[in-house]
Amino acid sequence: MVHATVEERYWRMQSTVRGQVVMSLVVSDRLSFRLVADLEYAAADPYAVRLTFHLPGDAPVSWVFGRELLVDGLHGPSGEGDVRVRPVAGTGRVPEIAILLRAPEGDALLRCAAPPVSGFLDRAGRLVPIGEEPTAASLDAALAAILSRGLESQG
Repeated sequence: MVHATVEERYWRMQSTVRGQVVMSLVVSDRLSFRLVADLEYAAADPYAVRLTFHLPGDAPVSWVFGRELLVDGLHGPSGEGDVRVRPVAGTGRVPEIAILLRAPEGDALLRCAAPPVSGFLDRAGRLVPIGEEPTAASLDAALAAILSRGLESQG
């Protein structure tokens, strides 16, 4: 395994992975609304995924939750709090996931095809593999290495 240098890890931390997925906001067994949701993974916040969906006539709504919760939810029920993810039987041949978002104002159940979410998570994993998320100490070391090179070049 080839390990990235401190400087490579620092610059990788400045990167972001974005994706879009068509979701259904499930109102009842017979009624749902299709909407586009944005997925965002920022290496600077390596444990989190941001899901933003846009409802007609309303401001965008964003939820931030653990990347591993979403990864785990592709294969089995995941989450115990405000965000729960689980695979569900799709209407066709494409596997789907359900995402339940719980808030004091009410719950929202979203469904979407699993492959676009899986692809997004694969890209995020290439940026920062799960288990290789940097700690604050490693970020401090990366910054110190970059700054020391800058000072050496000036001297």
